[in-house]
Amino acid sequence: MSQIHDFATWEPLLRLVRDAHAEQLAAPGGCFTGQITLGSWTLPAPQPHPMPGRALQVVDMQDQFTAVERVQDALRADGASSVSYMVESAPDGRSLLHVIDLGPAVEHGVVSPFVGALLLVEGAVPEPWRRLPEEVPGATPAPSADPALLERTLRERLPDAIGATEEEIAAAEARLGVTLPDELKALYRVTRARWEDWGGDYAAQERVSDAVGCELFSLAGLYIADAASRPCPWQFAADDAAVTAPDAAVQGLVGSPGWIVFGDNGGGDRLAVDLTPGPGGHTGQVIVIDHERTIGAGLRAGSLTDMVINRPGGWHQDRDADSPPVVARVNIRALRSVEAAARPELEVLGIGVWEGEPLSLAPVVGLPRLRTLTAIPGTLADPLEIAGLTGLEYLSLGPEDWRVLLDAGAVPRSLSAAGIEVRGEQHPLPILDLANELLALWDRPLIGRIVLDPGR
Repeated sequence: MSQIHDFATWEPLLRLVRDAHAEQLAAPGGCFTGQITLGSWTLPAPQPHPMPGRALQVVDMQDQFTAVERVQDALRADGASSVSYMVESAPDGRSLLHVIDLGPAVEHGVVSPFVGALLLVEGAVPEPWRRLPEEVPGATPAPSADPALLERTLRERLPDAIGATEEEIAAAEARLGVTLPDELKALYRVTRARWEDWGGDYAAQERVSDAVGCELFSLAGLYIADAASRPCPWQFAADDAAVTAPDAAVQGLVGSPGWIVFGDNGGGDRLAVDLTPGPGGHTGQVIVIDHERTIGAGLRAGSLTDMVINRPGGWHQDRDADSPPVVARVNIRALRSVEAAARPELEVLGIGVWEGEPLSLAPVVGLPRLRTLTAIPGTLADPLEIAGLTGLEYLSLGPEDWRVLLDAGAVPRSLSAAGIEVRGEQHPLPILDLANELLALWDRPLIGRIVLDPGR
């Protein structure tokens, strides 16, 4: 038997939950949910309060650590990375432990009950993650681009640096499958930025960073910032749109085969040479890929030479696409009707908190680019109108609206992923059952659940 399905694995954790929430679990149907991974966990147990004047110590939380480590050991033994669980009070007063295996077709949820997007089509990604850069006829390097000047400047700043050989540069190009631009080659001919060359001397590393203007990666650390390098859960990615303004310097993409990452700004944002610029940009410009965003990049400098010599202080990113006509939000604080969102360019429609009469989707039926619809429970006048939205790839609805579609056999077959909008206090098990109904329509792996009864 799998260790993760052995009650002994869960006994310490179950004891913590019951002790911390005895009153709630005393009522039939009361439950708590959580998740444990190899590196994190959610455990609905109270945070210990140390004595006044003393910081929280490891020993103060040792019971929690011990309980979680036992489950993590079982995950490792089973070759798994995470597990979800629910402690439930049965009608006869027993505490039942549900061990939930989401399986490969479900993303982990951000909120209870652990279910994120349902992956109905294996390997499918949202449209922005499929978007490739557009060709910009006539795009050229910036006037400031000067590989010879760049190399001279860096040799003056780093006279003792060890540069890369032509063979090493060629090997990096073969690995990446792209020819490095002349400026990038010039940089690495001066310094190959290998930690071994600095002999553990942090000051030497700092001198290279100061000379170049960023934390420079070695040739082996170069990578292509394509869309796959910037993953995002369907729940959020489907809500985004990739838009490039007519005068944008940088294309509004998730990633590009022409974004060659060569460094970091020290705060987690990556610097890249851009070989696929926007209509207002230059080939070889330096861009910053913000680690807090999932789409787009900011312009740092028109060229690598410009960045190294003139030291621009920041970067500029074009406005987000999170506004009409491409992405529209209908709620009490944004658009006040579906009609106001109904434009041919509309890709994403989100219906949020609403105080008026339920809304009709008729105004957006037939729109050619509408691919995402999210609607919180109680906002749709007739869920069956969704049948007229023939291009949907992501749909997220409340359980009652999904029930209407399922009973009518009207779940759109164009979907690649789906979400269940849960609001307020709802028992997790009906949500899991609903998720399995949707997964079954696409013959996808179902969510597994084992009930461990300590009374048996």
